[in-house]
Parts: sequence; C-alpha cells; structure tokens
Amino acid sequence: MQHASDLIEHQPDRCRFVAEVDGQECVCDYTLQGKRVNFTHTFVPASLRGRGLAEQLVASALSWARAENCEIEASCWYVRRFLDD
Repeated sequence: MQHASDLIEHQPDRCRFVAEVDGQECVCDYTLQGKRVNFTHTFVPASLRGRGLAEQLVASALSWARAENCEIEASCWYVRRFLDD
C-alpha cells in the first residue's frame, strides 16, 4: 500500500499540494504573495478521511514553505493546528 506522502505533488501553477488516492483528490490550497504564504483550504473526501492524508498534505506544504523561507499564515483552521503559537 502506498503512503499519501509518496503521492503528494506540489502544483505551484495552481497554488496547491495534491494527492490522488483511489481516484479522488485530497488538496491543500494556498495563496502566495512574495514570500508570504497563506494556507487557505485543506480537503479530503469523506470516504478517505481517517487515514492521516490531510496531515501528510499539510506536512509537505509546511516543509516546502519553510524551505522557501516563507512567512507562513493559515486561514485554514486545520493548518493552524500545526503552526507554533
């Protein structure tokens, strides 16, 4: 069985991280203005929830943002859970 982290693709032209699992898309969307990134939305279809897919998407997204030295914001409540206060 493949892990979602193996399937996560960064699509910078669409400002999102996506993993296709069982033919369905799990996404973490963001906006980027200069070096300020705002994670706006995370979605996992109901049939795929409970597998840790959202957490893996967010981990990949935050890892990218940190590697790019971005100022990180999150209007998405789920992403905010992973940010230090």
